[in-house]
Amino acid sequence: MDELDPCPSCGCVNTYPMGALIVCPECASEWVPGEGSDDAEGDDEVRDAVGNVLIDGDTVMIVKDMKVKGSSKTLKVGTRVSNIRIVSGPGDHDIEAKVEGFGALYLKSSIMKKA
Repeated sequence: MDELDPCPSCGCVNTYPMGALIVCPECASEWVPGEGSDDAEGDDEVRDAVGNVLIDGDTVMIVKDMKVKGSSKTLKVGTRVSNIRIVSGPGDHDIEAKVEGFGALYLKSSIMKKA
């Protein structure tokens, strides 16, 4: 059996094929075999609404009221969100964070600015 590449995100060696992709059981990363992992992470910078580069652990503020799907509450302008994580979420949501009063949410970087 051919040995598969380790996960480019977490380094796990227990990866497995699923269709045309390779999957990591520990962090749920998926990638196409043979493509450079540096291309996926290094070139795509996540920027906020005013152009600042965001990184894991940053604190940001919401700059636009946003309805939260599945909730009657609204994220208001000025809400501080700390300790963000840069992820490839559903759709074009590129940030994951725990927001007080809402719990864990996927957010778009275009509705926030670095605090």
